[in-house]
Amino acid sequence: MIIARTVRRILLSSACALAAPAAFAADAPPAAAGQLETVEVRAQRQAFRGDTPIEQLPQSVQLLDSELLAEVGATQLDDILDLASGVARQNTFGGLWDAFAIRGFAGDENTPTGYLVNGFNAGRGFSGRRDSSNIERVEVVKGPGSALFGRAEPGGTINIITKKPQFTPEGSIELGAARFSTYRVAADYTAPISENVAFRINGAYEDADSFRDYIHRKKYTVSPSFLVNFTDTTSLAYELEVLNQKAPFDRGVVASPTGRVGVVPISRFLGEPGDGDTEIKANGHQLTFQSQFTKNWGVLVGVGYRKSTFEGFSSDPELVGGRQPYFTDATNLSRQRRFRSYDALDKSVRAEVSGRFQMGSVTNHLLIGADNFNYRLDTLQQRFRPTLANPYSVNVFAPVYGQTRTPGNFQDQREEQEGTGIYLQDQLDLTPSFKVLLGVRHDDFKQDFAFRLTNTVSKVKDTATSPRIGLAYDINPTVNVYASWSKGFRPNTGTDFRSTPFAPEFSKSYEVGTKLTFGDVSGTIAVYKGQKSNVLSADPINAGFSLAAGEAESKGIEVDFAGKITDSTSFKFSYAYTDAYVSKSQLDPNFGLALPSGSRLINIPKNSANAMLVQAFDIGNAKATVGGGITYIGDRLGETGVPTFVLPSYTLFDLSASYSPNEHLKFMANVDNLFDKEYYPSSYARLWIAPGAPRTYGVRALYKF
Repeated sequence: MIIARTVRRILLSSACALAAPAAFAADAPPAAAGQLETVEVRAQRQAFRGDTPIEQLPQSVQLLDSELLAEVGATQLDDILDLASGVARQNTFGGLWDAFAIRGFAGDENTPTGYLVNGFNAGRGFSGRRDSSNIERVEVVKGPGSALFGRAEPGGTINIITKKPQFTPEGSIELGAARFSTYRVAADYTAPISENVAFRINGAYEDADSFRDYIHRKKYTVSPSFLVNFTDTTSLAYELEVLNQKAPFDRGVVASPTGRVGVVPISRFLGEPGDGDTEIKANGHQLTFQSQFTKNWGVLVGVGYRKSTFEGFSSDPELVGGRQPYFTDATNLSRQRRFRSYDALDKSVRAEVSGRFQMGSVTNHLLIGADNFNYRLDTLQQRFRPTLANPYSVNVFAPVYGQTRTPGNFQDQREEQEGTGIYLQDQLDLTPSFKVLLGVRHDDFKQDFAFRLTNTVSKVKDTATSPRIGLAYDINPTVNVYASWSKGFRPNTGTDFRSTPFAPEFSKSYEVGTKLTFGDVSGTIAVYKGQKSNVLSADPINAGFSLAAGEAESKGIEVDFAGKITDSTSFKFSYAYTDAYVSKSQLDPNFGLALPSGSRLINIPKNSANAMLVQAFDIGNAKATVGGGITYIGDRLGETGVPTFVLPSYTLFDLSASYSPNEHLKFMANVDNLFDKEYYPSSYARLWIAPGAPRTYGVRALYKF
C-alpha cells in the first residue's frame, strides 16, 4: 500500500536523522513511597499543526470553546458556527446534515460540507448532524489552508477537537428540557484505569418535537475513548463515535411564485407524514500514536475509519416549472416522491514528523507529512416525478395528507475516491519579531464511477500542487501584522455528458490582517480574497448535464474580538462583510438559468454580526451569571439564477442565565429569539426554504462529580 510505505519511510528516516535523548514531560520530583505515580503525556500535538502555536499562524483562526458553547446552550454544529464570523448556513438536505459556507464558499451543495475531527475528515459520507456533547473546542481556520489540509475550500476549514481522557477522575450529567417537548440528557466521565491508562466516555440522547408540524426527532451519540501512556513521551489514543439519528425529511416551506416569503405558516409541513423517518447511522474510529523522540522532534501517526448509512422516503416539492402547477395557480404544490439509500465508507491514514532546528540565527519549525484516504459511496435512489396530469400535489393552504406514489429506479451507482498527499511546511523565525511560513502539498487523486443502471464505468486521475506563503511581524507585544497566500484544490463529484468525471476545482486565497492583544482582550481584523475555477455549470449543448467551467470569487473583511472588560464581565464580538459572486458568466448547473458575471452566491449575506455580553456576580456564596446576545444576518440570495428571490435580513436577541449554589451543581436557562422574530436562515429554491425557530426557551441542570 502506497501510504504504508510512505509512513515507514518517514518514521525510519526521521528516527535515524533526528534521534536523540528525549525530555518531553516537565521534570517532576519522584513520587513518595506508597504513592501512585501518574504519568501523563503533555502538550498533545494536533494534526497539521507541528510545534507552531495556533496564535502564530499567519491567518485568521477563531476558537470556540466548550465554555462558550455551554453559555449559549449550543447542542449541534450549526448552533456553534453561528458564533463565528464569515460562516453562513446552507441547504441542510431536509434538516439531516450540516452545511455551511466559509467566506462565501460552500463547496458541493449536494453533499455535506466537509470538516475535520481531530484532523481527520468527517464530512465525507452521511453522518448526520454533529452533536456538541463530545466537543472540547471548534477551530475555525480561515483562508489559505489547502497547502496542509488538501482538498479544501479556499474560505477555510472547520476542525473539531474532541474531549480527551484525563488521569484525574471527573464527570458530569446534564438534564435539559425546552419548548416544543424537547428533552435531552448528556453525560461525561473520565478516570484512570491504571497509572498509565485512562478512559473517557460521553454522549447524549435527545427526543424532540418541533415548531414544524409532523416533525419529531430522536438521536443518540456515544463516544468512548482511551489513552495509553507507554512512557512520558509516547502515547496511543483511541476514540470511537457511535451515532443514530431519526427524523422526517423536511424541505421546509414555500414562498409565493414571485418570491414573497411568509405566504404559509412556518409550521406548515408540505411533505407526506406517511413517508416516516429517514434514519442515519454512523460509526467512527480514530487511532493516534505520538512520540516525542527527541527534545525538539516528534512523530504523529493516525488512522481513521468511518462508516455511515442514510435511508428513507421523502416527498419533495418539484422545482421544474413545466411540472409544477404552483408557479401558475399559487396553491397546488406538486412533489417528487423519493427513496434514498446511501452507504459510505471512509478510511484514512496520516503520518507526520515535526520539530525545530537552528540554521545560524534562524529557527526553523519544520513539519513533514503524508496522508492517504480511500472513500467509497454506494448510492441507490428511486424517484416518482410528477406531471401536470399526475401531479402528486398538496394544497399549501389546506394540505390533505395520505397520498402515495411508487418511485422507480433513478440512480444506482458506486463512486470510489482515493487520494495520497505529501506536505511540507517550514516556519522560519528570522528574528524574534519576523516570521516567514513556506509550505507546499502535492496530491495524487483518482475517482472511479460504476453506473449499475447503464452498466458503464468511468475513471479519472488527477494531480495538484498547492503552495503556501505567509509572513508575520510583531510590531510590539500587542500588535501583530500578517499576510498569507496559497493555492488549493477540491475534487468535484459527478460526471459530464460523456460520463467523464469532472476536473477538480482550483483556488487561490489572499489574506492580510492584524492580531491585537490588549490586556484580557484579543482579536483579529482580516481582509481577504478567494477565487475558484472549474466550478460546475450547466452544459449549454447537452441539456441536463454539467461542465466544470465556471468561476467564482469572494472578498471581504472580518473583525473578531473577545475577552474580559472587567474581572466579572466578558464579551465576544464578530462582524463580517462578505461579497461572494460569480466571476464568469455561466449557466446554473441545476436548471440551466443564466448567471451573469457578478451574480450573488446563494445564502451568503453581505453583512453579518453577532455580539455577546456576560456578567458574573455572587449571590451570597453562590455564583451566578446573566448574559445577552444579538445576531444580525443581512439579506441573501435565495435561489441560484433567480436574482429577484432574496431572503430578508433579520436580527435575533437571546438571553442566558446560570446559578451555581456550589461547585458541583449548576442551573442554566436560555431564551432564543426573544422577540419571536419570523426569519429564514437558508434556502435552496423558492419551494425549499428552511424557516427559523420561533421564540424557544429551555432550562438545564448540570451536576459535576
